[in-house]
Amino acid sequence: MVREPDEVLVKRCRQGDRGAFSQLVKRYQRTLYNAAYRVLGREEDARDITQVVFLRIAERLAEYDPRYKFFSWVYRIAVNESLNLLRKNAREEPLDGEADDMPGLESADPAWRMDAAQVSERVQRALMKMKFSDRVVLTLRHFSECSYEEIAEILQIEVKTVKSRLFEARQRLRPLLGDLAR
Repeated sequence: MVREPDEVLVKRCRQGDRGAFSQLVKRYQRTLYNAAYRVLGREEDARDITQVVFLRIAERLAEYDPRYKFFSWVYRIAVNESLNLLRKNAREEPLDGEADDMPGLESADPAWRMDAAQVSERVQRALMKMKFSDRVVLTLRHFSECSYEEIAEILQIEVKTVKSRLFEARQRLRPLLGDLAR
């Protein structure tokens, strides 16, 4: 099956094609959930944010400017909604024990899964000790694999600012990860 470009799906959505919207949801649901989870640190919050993002997309699809990547627009909504939830809950600092294993580990090897879950939990705890702007830039680059240009577009900042923020965030993350950072 040929994967239709986002632009085609968006056009179809604007014409009332619900199937096209379903395809966009399937395409971005896991990516947005994982990003929200890395930023917020809670599965429930990540699920809620993912749902809210798709509601916002449905409400604001007419506002989307096709000159920009759809992914960047969607991701920007996810970042804003995550920040709004943090503000609403006044929860910049994590509560101990909230970082669960990252869902979706797909290896059948129990030892590998256990090691990966432990590493994931350590990384998540370290991220949750960082300020929101550091978590966002690290999540976009290392977990969502966005390019510098995509991050700049999502965060609406210059590429050189992205590089600087990433460098500084990595410097702050290193001591939090201890032996994992070596």
